[in-house]
Amino acid sequence: MGVGIAARAQDLPSYAQTRSAHPVSDLQLLDRRGEPLQTLRVDPTRRVLAWVPLEEMSPSLLRAMLLSEDQRFYAHSGVDWSAVASSAWANLWNTRTRGASTVTMQLAGLLDEDLARRGGRSLRQKLGQAWVATRLEQRWTKAQILEAYLNRVPLRGELVGVPAAAQALFGKRPAGLDARESALLAAMLRGPNVAPEALATRACGVLRAMGQACDGLADEVGAVLRRKPLVLADSPQWAPHFARLALRAGEGPTRRSTLDAVSQRTAVLSLRRHLAELADRQVEDGAVIALDNDTGEIRVWVGSSGSQLSESAQVDHVLARRQPGSTLKPFLYELALERRLITAASLLDDSPAQVATAAGLYLPQNYDKQYRGWISARASLGNSLNIPAVRLSLMLTPEAVFDRLNALGLALPETGGFYGPSLALGSADVTLLGLTNAYRALANGGRYGEVRLPSEKAERAARPRQVADPRASFIVGDMLADNNARALTFGLSSALALPFPASVKTGTSKDMRDNWCIGWTRRFTVGVWVGNSSGEAMQQVSGVSGAAPVWREVMLALHAGKPPRAAEPPAGVLQQAVRFDGGQEPPRPEWFVSGTEQAVIRIAEPSVALSNPTDGAIYALDPDIPPAAQRLRFSHAGRLPQGGTASWRLDGRVIGKGATLDWLPMPGRHELALLDGRGQVLQQVRFEVRGAGLRAGPHPANPQVKRTKAQFVAEPWRSAG
Repeated sequence: MGVGIAARAQDLPSYAQTRSAHPVSDLQLLDRRGEPLQTLRVDPTRRVLAWVPLEEMSPSLLRAMLLSEDQRFYAHSGVDWSAVASSAWANLWNTRTRGASTVTMQLAGLLDEDLARRGGRSLRQKLGQAWVATRLEQRWTKAQILEAYLNRVPLRGELVGVPAAAQALFGKRPAGLDARESALLAAMLRGPNVAPEALATRACGVLRAMGQACDGLADEVGAVLRRKPLVLADSPQWAPHFARLALRAGEGPTRRSTLDAVSQRTAVLSLRRHLAELADRQVEDGAVIALDNDTGEIRVWVGSSGSQLSESAQVDHVLARRQPGSTLKPFLYELALERRLITAASLLDDSPAQVATAAGLYLPQNYDKQYRGWISARASLGNSLNIPAVRLSLMLTPEAVFDRLNALGLALPETGGFYGPSLALGSADVTLLGLTNAYRALANGGRYGEVRLPSEKAERAARPRQVADPRASFIVGDMLADNNARALTFGLSSALALPFPASVKTGTSKDMRDNWCIGWTRRFTVGVWVGNSSGEAMQQVSGVSGAAPVWREVMLALHAGKPPRAAEPPAGVLQQAVRFDGGQEPPRPEWFVSGTEQAVIRIAEPSVALSNPTDGAIYALDPDIPPAAQRLRFSHAGRLPQGGTASWRLDGRVIGKGATLDWLPMPGRHELALLDGRGQVLQQVRFEVRGAGLRAGPHPANPQVKRTKAQFVAEPWRSAG
């Protein structure tokens, strides 16, 4: 025997090495307890499933295989010399039939590519196969040889090994194969891709050798082979997007994840069911993520609603950037509390506002276009009012808000000045993962920690860092957990009201393109997004009707049997009874950062000030409305001393009196003065009126603000709670 063949026999892998290096085509994602969640194919050329032990193979299969391929398997030592003597040397090495080629010899060819058949084996290959087979028999047990052969042998088409063939052709595991199915697989060994008629004939021969009848076998074979596409029966499909991040070829057939199988299935089914119920409202996509507050581990990751509902099922919407609407408001309130600009009991002004920007006037509006007047910060956040949030952002400055959001991991690509005051209402694009993790920072008392994706290398995680004030974070969490505080907008029995303490905020982006529900308990933070991957607007779907029901079901699943406790107040906060001097809201206990507490909340008498127009405003006449029918309203806030009446002086001439005055706009630059009862100037502004005919398009200074063909006044920005 040649030196090369002897060396090849010496280098044969052991049974343990062969099993551990088994090259599967389908990897399996397990949950944190080892339960299968997802199967992902990584080799498109072959279908090879995980190794199956011999004791988990059907007895009928073992019998059929040996009757077909090697009836003296347990009697020979790798080469069946009895078959050699009876069939003669030529028949033993006939390239058209396996003849006396034993299971062990075939396995030798499967383990060593140089010994494998490629258009007929050479004499050297045949001799080498026999030599290696005898060495295999010396080192492996018969059970190990048969087990490896059944897991490695090519069958039909792309199918390699009995486990893949059993599931793809019959929808079974190898243990469940009956005699007829086993005979068909055994017949494939001698000609994996022969015509169905020839395959049925061979299978019938095996079946008769087993003492079984062949009635109807030809029809069964045809039906099995016509089954397309070949879908694995034992193939869970609960986390496809997460599996694509987590599973890689060459890293073993399975990988345990941090996902929780029960919660993952609940999230998938809840999202699909709820979107199906909203099918008539033009919404088809959604995503869900749940994070463990302490560790940052991902417990739920649903990237899409699935192919039955969505045309973008392959898009991972957990990582897609969308406008977050009102879900950014908690970070504004936390920063304002942290800087002691407000308390939870402070009264904020919810009245019409005009904000001068470089692009024109910015006119924020509440979602319902109503105004509540003076309202506490707690109720303003709970009911997701837009105008107080914009006024807060101006007090903080858009740059400060931008810096805080980026410190919480939202990675906004522009600058605070680019977004301007509309940033308070969610004009920037964020990911569901990033936004949910930022909420997790509030749940953890302002400590921000990164979430490591399963596709990232296992490196030492960065230590969490203190980004927000723990006292302000606690108070914001208490405001968002107050079901009474949001009753004005959401009622007392909405999907946001859980049977245990939970802080939650909803949001709907401009034109109802996205809606969100994100919230936390002491243990978990959950985020849900619902919308359309295409960016099309939904019809009458808000955060509380779109995303909130799914958020609720996932929260209940995560805490099943273990309801969380309420958050404990950190050092430096205190609770005190407050009452509102003007009766704006009922008396209540309220949380304060130490040193900011108040027992009585009063409204300071506002000074008289022009509310419209603002200094530097630019107006444009609408070409679709007759000029004589257009008016610009002058108005002021506050009361004059002794109940006096204000006068309006335009370009040096008094044109009227009263708190408001409607003026027929004339093109040009103008100077307007507000006068008190004695004719003294209280405030003076300059503004401009332009004629019609300007082209449509985005503002040059801010693409987020749009204009019509004859309008320079910013379009109102509304964000829903």
